[in-house]
Amino acid sequence: MGSFLDKIFLDNTIRSYLIVAGTLLLIFLLKRLLSRYVAGLLFAIIKRGVRGVDKKSFIKLVVSPLEVFLLVLTSIIALDKLTFPRILNVVIYKANVREFVDAISVIILIIVFIWLLLRIMDFIAMILHHRADQTADPADNQLVVFFKDFFKVVLVIFGILLILKFAFHYNISNLLTGLSIATAAIALATRESLENLIASFIIFFDRPFTMGDQVKVHDITGTVERIGLRSTRIRTDHKTYVTVPNKQMVDSILDNLSLRTQRRAFVQLELHAETPHDVVNQFVQRVKNILSQRKEHIESNTVFLSDILKNAFIIHVEFFTAPIPVADFNELRQQVNLSLINLMEDMNIKLATKEDSGKVETKQIV
Repeated sequence: MGSFLDKIFLDNTIRSYLIVAGTLLLIFLLKRLLSRYVAGLLFAIIKRGVRGVDKKSFIKLVVSPLEVFLLVLTSIIALDKLTFPRILNVVIYKANVREFVDAISVIILIIVFIWLLLRIMDFIAMILHHRADQTADPADNQLVVFFKDFFKVVLVIFGILLILKFAFHYNISNLLTGLSIATAAIALATRESLENLIASFIIFFDRPFTMGDQVKVHDITGTVERIGLRSTRIRTDHKTYVTVPNKQMVDSILDNLSLRTQRRAFVQLELHAETPHDVVNQFVQRVKNILSQRKEHIESNTVFLSDILKNAFIIHVEFFTAPIPVADFNELRQQVNLSLINLMEDMNIKLATKEDSGKVETKQIV
């Protein structure tokens, strides 16, 4: 029996083949148990830095790539104990079959390893998403998505560099030097896009506005529906969908209407100059009473005779409300305006006509 196991077949003894085959079979049968054990160790490491993690969800995410990684790693280690048969080690385009097989093995191992890291990244992002859902700011979720995609791209590039280094024995230092030069050239060619990208980071961290805010930038007023890496999408008051580059959102004067503490309404009445003095005084007092009767909506108001012109008396009417919805605010303004019209009709007060206004000369009353 010993002589049979010592027989050489394709440069290896039968005993060696049996040992390798037994090792691979054992790893195949125990891969699920081993992967769960290693996943538990990884979970213990992650749990130290991140609280509130779910072990079941973590194992469910990483167990599949971990099984493949362990199987590939142990297979490479076991098969490396065998001598590659010389009869099969032919040259194919300046490289022998042994080098080709080694390169394929390293590529598979690196791909599975990057796959495992991507799954761990998904799990960390899932935890951060859960925490972001507990906050009122919707920008937190978008920030998590952005950095998850960013680090995934970094991992993929890292994997490609590992393949070039260990599978093809390429000097990646020269590649990195070339990439830096190419990156500088691309940066000059795409300066505007880079400026928008940097502006997106400023928006994410400085947070002058978030999704759902009503903003005014340039002549555009609307609700922010999406903040991207290059531009911000705004749904305007006319229900159109406007795309504004992030650089303009950062560099321009932006009014975040959602952060206002009050809404302001202003009416300027030009009473005819023939209106008697006591009637003007009564009109001002009665307008104050109208606004005071709406204390549940109007927080403060100002009514006074602001100016005396040649052919008109200027009555300044101003009031402030809480930051109520636009529709409710417009309805309140309409009710106040109708009350002012009814009051002028009751008191027989006329407004200065356009012809009178054209002849107006401004006087400053001290």
